[in-house]
Amino acid sequence: MSSFKSIQTFEGHRNFRLRLVLATLAGKPIKISKIRSEASNPGLTDSEVSFLRLLEAVTNGTHIEISYTGTTVIYRPGLIIGGELNHVCTGQKPVGYYIEPMLYLAPFLKKKFSIVFKGLTASDKTLDAGVESLKWGLIPVMEKFGVREVNLHILKRGSPPLGGGEVHLICNSLIPQPLTIHALETPKISAIRGVAYCTRVSPSFVNRMIDSARQVFRPTGVDVNITADVWRGENAGKSPGFGITLVGELKRGWRIVAEGVGSPGSIPEDLGEKIAYQLLQEISQSSVVGRNQLQLCLVFMTIGKEDIGRLKVHKSQIDDNLIWCLRDLKSMFGIEAYLKEDEQDYMTISIKGFGFTNSSKKIA
Repeated sequence: MSSFKSIQTFEGHRNFRLRLVLATLAGKPIKISKIRSEASNPGLTDSEVSFLRLLEAVTNGTHIEISYTGTTVIYRPGLIIGGELNHVCTGQKPVGYYIEPMLYLAPFLKKKFSIVFKGLTASDKTLDAGVESLKWGLIPVMEKFGVREVNLHILKRGSPPLGGGEVHLICNSLIPQPLTIHALETPKISAIRGVAYCTRVSPSFVNRMIDSARQVFRPTGVDVNITADVWRGENAGKSPGFGITLVGELKRGWRIVAEGVGSPGSIPEDLGEKIAYQLLQEISQSSVVGRNQLQLCLVFMTIGKEDIGRLKVHKSQIDDNLIWCLRDLKSMFGIEAYLKEDEQDYMTISIKGFGFTNSSKKIA
């Protein structure tokens, strides 16, 4: 095990899950201090502690130390093993908060990956990805990097506040390292797809969301197909709710996603219209990947083969989140990204892969 001196240190709760995932992939211990140390309720949240327990469950030999106040965590990762698990998602975070980081680890496991997550399947109070956003946004990106067999199945919907949902994540595609990508296209939408769902409310909510979204897309002349998904009985979870996820399908299999969840008192028509405009804005300010897919791309490019991968991004995507992500990648892997101005509104990010190898498999 590494000595204390070689521990990579971070401060604050920003990128908490990403830093732990990178440490797990790199096999390096990290220390995160000053976690909400100035807040009235300092330290780790219930969701963050639950996420640490999930990491402990999918690895073997992981050692976690949490300080008395909860403001400091020392994480010494073990081998990524995977296997079959059930995870109850505590705190106020939806299952997407837990599933998204697992997608970064799943292809590099010793065993095939099968986890049932129980809790909220969506939330109107956080920016964490919903299940459809992961299914249609991140899993197609994983396919570009050579990860072919990943599936997300919604067994039960769980609307806020009481949840009661169940989602099954399966990854049968175990690869030594991600492929190198060269994604330099400017997007052109070939179709718009989506799903509008409701739990324990009138099915008319779904049709109202679909109709208002269609009105927004009508001037584009693009083929639109939004599916109605009505949940009833015990599979509809414990609370009434509704939501919509819309996907712009680009040529060559890339997809841009926008999603929203109804909050108490909100109107289905307003939500359908709002998310339709959000999707159009996201497409106009993206290249082949949207803002919510960018981090996964950067991580997989970093741990890919020792070759230079390139990704075209819109200038508006170069924000604080992107810079912090690149800083954390440099801290963990010593990799630097090069940004070069492209045509008017675009830039190209070039990253030379670290040449990651799946140590879990070698030891197996």
